[in-house]
Amino acid sequence: MAETFGRGAMTNHWNDIANSDVIMAIGSNPAENHPAAFGHITKAKEKGAKLISVDPRFTRTSAKAEVYAPIRSGTDIAFISGMVKYVLDDIEKNPGSYNLTYIKEYTNSTYLINPDYKGPAELEGLFSGYAGSANEADNGKRKYDKSTWQFQTDADGIPMRDMTLKDPNCVYQLMKKHFNRYTPEKVNAICGTPVEDFLQVCSSFSYSGRKGKAGTILYAMGTTQHTYGTQNIRSYCILQLLLANIGIAGGGINAMRGESNVQGSTDHCLLFHILPGYLKVPDNTDTTLAKYLERTTPKNNDPKSLNWWQHTPKYVVSLLKAWYGKNATKDNDFGFHYLPKIESGQNYSHISLFEAMYQGVIKGLMVWGQNPAVGGPNANLERAAMDKLDWMVVTDIWQTETANFWKRPGADTANIKTEVFLLPARNSWEKEGSVTNSSRWSQWRYKAADGPGDAEDDLWMLDQLAKRLMKLYADEGGPSAGSLSDLDWNYGAGHPDVRAVAKEINGYDLTTGKLMDSFGGLKNDGTTSSGNWLYCNSYVEPDKEPDAPIPGNRASRRGLDDSPFNIGLYPGWAWCWPVNRRIIYNRASVDLDGNPWDAEHPVIKWNPAKGEKGGWDGDVPDGGAPPMNQGGYYPFIMKPEGLSRFFGPGMAEGPLPEHYEPWETPVDNVMSRQKSSPAFKIWRPDEQGTPDKYPIVCSTYRLCEHWQGGQMTRNMPWVIEAQPEPFCEMSEELAADRGIANGDKVIVESARGKVEVVAMVTKRFKPFQMNGRKVHQVGVIWHWGYTGLSTGDSANCLTPHVGDANTMIPEFKAFLVNVKKA
Repeated sequence: MAETFGRGAMTNHWNDIANSDVIMAIGSNPAENHPAAFGHITKAKEKGAKLISVDPRFTRTSAKAEVYAPIRSGTDIAFISGMVKYVLDDIEKNPGSYNLTYIKEYTNSTYLINPDYKGPAELEGLFSGYAGSANEADNGKRKYDKSTWQFQTDADGIPMRDMTLKDPNCVYQLMKKHFNRYTPEKVNAICGTPVEDFLQVCSSFSYSGRKGKAGTILYAMGTTQHTYGTQNIRSYCILQLLLANIGIAGGGINAMRGESNVQGSTDHCLLFHILPGYLKVPDNTDTTLAKYLERTTPKNNDPKSLNWWQHTPKYVVSLLKAWYGKNATKDNDFGFHYLPKIESGQNYSHISLFEAMYQGVIKGLMVWGQNPAVGGPNANLERAAMDKLDWMVVTDIWQTETANFWKRPGADTANIKTEVFLLPARNSWEKEGSVTNSSRWSQWRYKAADGPGDAEDDLWMLDQLAKRLMKLYADEGGPSAGSLSDLDWNYGAGHPDVRAVAKEINGYDLTTGKLMDSFGGLKNDGTTSSGNWLYCNSYVEPDKEPDAPIPGNRASRRGLDDSPFNIGLYPGWAWCWPVNRRIIYNRASVDLDGNPWDAEHPVIKWNPAKGEKGGWDGDVPDGGAPPMNQGGYYPFIMKPEGLSRFFGPGMAEGPLPEHYEPWETPVDNVMSRQKSSPAFKIWRPDEQGTPDKYPIVCSTYRLCEHWQGGQMTRNMPWVIEAQPEPFCEMSEELAADRGIANGDKVIVESARGKVEVVAMVTKRFKPFQMNGRKVHQVGVIWHWGYTGLSTGDSANCLTPHVGDANTMIPEFKAFLVNVKKA
């Protein structure tokens, strides 16, 4: 989504789903995995909305859907590409039924691409510029030279456009050529979706492209956990832009996070490639702050583009001031030299880290509220990697499989030297602070109970650890000692003050000592601080937000006023980044004069009588500029060129989504000779399962009754009673073929390992009929491990160490297994 729109977050918010006319759940099962969110879907359905479920299984979501379409796991791109072809064809036949002004004015459909660009239709599944290696073990060479993917520009460096959409090198024509190959018959041959079901999905969802209508896509891990998960989402983005569904009420692409604070954790740089606020991480080529800013600050000469990331220097310097205070000065590059620098082009994702542990490179590991011994891919390997550590710290509320990796069945305990420190933690209701949900809403929570025994919260542990390390480095020195000893770390002498942390995240005007009102006031001269520029505006001076339960703390607000448009924005409830904007890209919800495309559900509306020069009513406008016809700017302010991208040259494996088979697949790629993605990361090529030994597609999934790695729910007797043990769900046809009855113990085996679980034989799985061939799929639950009140095998003993070419997220949703009666 960041490549297409500029940000990687949910475009709309939970309440807004109720404004949708049609909802497509693909790569997600909200009825089971996001049951509270499903309440908003129910509200939409009560207003007449249609729910579409696209899933390998007939799930609880499918049971509530008006339209259900089965799909073989790992084939989303082919399915959505067929939908894109359907819409493109329909635009040719019925142009008045679609918002062509949106497509021409708010997207890069008109951009001219380098005439040397060629796509998979011409190059047998590849894009021009592939300099890669056919050897899947040679990860360093599995990549593209993207020079032919670039926009043509004029003498000022501004992308050239063809507003007629007729030029053969314009994005729109290249899209038509690319997606024209994805016929309903090809979709059936790849996905196993019956043609009539597929066409029903197309007609139902394309209805949302009419002006005044809205459709949303809800996705989760079923979309992302693939070797081309990012391109799955790119295909959704292209479809939604063609239907003008971005920026409007009831529209968007809504990523459903599986934890209450997943969004908040990524906002604050949980991932290896970013700093807080999605600033780029420094690498070893950034020898000075100036070089870093030159590399990471995008430039654009188009006077109609706000190019918001041009403000990167202000946000970086303010971050360094928040971290290092008086030790960050102009003379020392504001302490930039303190920051660790990753090696340029290297990967530090989950799989890479565990492979490095297995090789003995990483000697210490801190595990905070995670359970990789259950939740990590190729779990047997990751457990063995922990054997090679010198030390490991585990912070959790229960004894987990990770804390007890050395007690796992079959472990050679005598030869494991890893020293394990287990720090008892507190649960979420035993501590105060904020969570940021999928909607980007930061909501303050209060401590409701004390923790048991010696349990402490994460903030206390981090504060103690930091203070002790700072003292050690100050007293004894050591490599990069200043990066710790020079920190501006002062959150109180006793338990650290969580509200002081929240204020530091917001930031200060260092010339007055007052909290910043907004990131618009941040500067690059060292006179402002902000621990995360996106959250600047969340905690202001008390007189700016006097009625909040905690004056000044906007996350603590609980206002129920929904004026002026009453579409579920509730701007006084909590606080939403950025600057309390509830629907991002909302300036695309209006025409060139500022009038809403959907008059019944306006997000913003230009009011010429507001102020001296006019202004916006409704949500906080994205960028604040006036309408386009009044000298305004393009609406997608986080992209350098200001327009959303159908054509995305920043992607690793191609500027347009192309179907490739999963790394392990029972079939050939019917689209081309290129079987799997040419750019995804493969760590262990010798562990690839083949269909002669492992003929069945397998996917992992979760249950409503259990939570993630199970350390919370498998220690609750009443939960275990509801769902006592792991199982493999399979079709009646496969069970009959293998002589398996419901309740039998079965062995599910892949090239990485095997598990013994209970067979659950249901009608929810059906064999896929693909171009005359039958393909079976099963699902295995991953919540279990070898500690707790209920024990069993984790499905992740089966999953491979392969990762998406852009994000390196592991492949959990499509791999090969064999199933037999135990």
